[in-house]
Amino acid sequence: MPTTARLPVALSTLLAAVGLVAALRGAPLTDTPEIHLQLGKLLYAEARYGEALAAFRTALASAEGRARVEARVGAVQAAMRIGDFAAVRDEAARLRDESRGDPEARAVYGDALWSAGLFAEAEAAFRESLAIDPEQPRGHNGLARALMARSRHDQALEHSLLAVGLEPKEAEFHHTLGNVYERLGRYDAAAGALSSFIDLLPKGIADPRAALAGAELRFLSSFGKKAPYEFISDPDRVYTLPFRLEQDKILVRGRVNGSQPLDFVVDTGAELTTISRDTGERERVAGVTYTVSAGVGEVGMRVLQLGRIEKLEVGPIKVKRVPCILKSPALRELPAPEGESLSPLAMGLSVGVDYRRRILTLARRLPDDGPADVTLPLWMNRLATVRGTVGIDHPRSFVVDTGGEVISISADTAKVLPPLVTRKIGLKVFGASGWDRDAYLLPGVDLAFADIRFRRLSVVVLNLRAPSVLLGYDLGGIVGHRFLSRYRVAIDLDRAELRLTSS
Repeated sequence: MPTTARLPVALSTLLAAVGLVAALRGAPLTDTPEIHLQLGKLLYAEARYGEALAAFRTALASAEGRARVEARVGAVQAAMRIGDFAAVRDEAARLRDESRGDPEARAVYGDALWSAGLFAEAEAAFRESLAIDPEQPRGHNGLARALMARSRHDQALEHSLLAVGLEPKEAEFHHTLGNVYERLGRYDAAAGALSSFIDLLPKGIADPRAALAGAELRFLSSFGKKAPYEFISDPDRVYTLPFRLEQDKILVRGRVNGSQPLDFVVDTGAELTTISRDTGERERVAGVTYTVSAGVGEVGMRVLQLGRIEKLEVGPIKVKRVPCILKSPALRELPAPEGESLSPLAMGLSVGVDYRRRILTLARRLPDDGPADVTLPLWMNRLATVRGTVGIDHPRSFVVDTGGEVISISADTAKVLPPLVTRKIGLKVFGASGWDRDAYLLPGVDLAFADIRFRRLSVVVLNLRAPSVLLGYDLGGIVGHRFLSRYRVAIDLDRAELRLTSS
């Protein structure tokens, strides 16, 4: 399995070897599941995940016992690597039934649930793995991710360090450790963990993770020993700011490096604060390195610059060394130029929105405003997500996006619904990655978020394939202004909750 794979031999040597073994045993290659299992492992180690998936599936056709569990684990992990979320769900369901009592397989089952956006079920699987074997490294790694997504960073660090200590040669575990350190604001330690991740990736093999991790390492290292998001104003104060609402977007005024006031869209659907290329050039926000971003639109994966705002001011809030994305190179042919957006969640600030009074509340700990009408568990897995159910029984994760406008579902989510009996209504939708030419309006969708239920709702269907692959989990959809503005909203990181109260 990938957790134990070593540096691969040349596949030509492997194929010659397996052919010899098959000949010596007098068995056709197609009848030897063990050979296909080993081939799958070596293809996986060479980052040839699609071919590895095919080899594991061939092995599954006749494998039994332990070999079958190993092949199923390999198939799940290969499908996750290529972002084939439908295959992940299918293989994971079988793994669940075939691996009871196997702690590593249960942890991989948790990984599969995680990639499907079923975070609560994934956490339960990780805990089940550790109940069987308290020293199961993949179980600790998965639980670290779950705790981090619930803002339990100190506990996440404990489990992540255990995973790395138990299996120090597993690159993935070092990457998780780096993510935990980054969420804790310890960029120097995060850089060290990411460096270990890169060192452990197979050498001489085209693995896109290496290039992305290298860029992230350069960015983290640029901070040296200095912490990001250093508050000049009181970090524990509860800040209230007036906002304007234009085109279903929350706008506040802010300054970049002492600039003239600029409009910022308050965007909980973005990983980082973003600024336009023009503002970056004018206010001398230098790009440190390049990264890959993904959003709605035909561009899909988009190369942009990572930079650092030396001083960001939004009303009374003043923060030094704010990581940001520079929209450079800029997209062309958009209906309006790309502007600035503020990501309070990336700054560790919970968000309260009173749409009726036009008041925005930002704080590390939001004040207690009494019981909410509806409370949903919040998972901060790079983006803030909550659980929704599409149709009768299709659970999916939805991004909570104050910068978005409508309620949408992904094109992959739409595929699980009954066929349309009406004509699709084409839409012209522009997102962070340009024009989504395949977007359409889908009528008659049942949708539920806990006790909030919509019957026969018209939703926008978007191509969310690129952001799902980049994030590493299947995005079911997005809830924006038309959903959130019905309520007084609290996106509470400290309590890991989305609270909705009727205005």
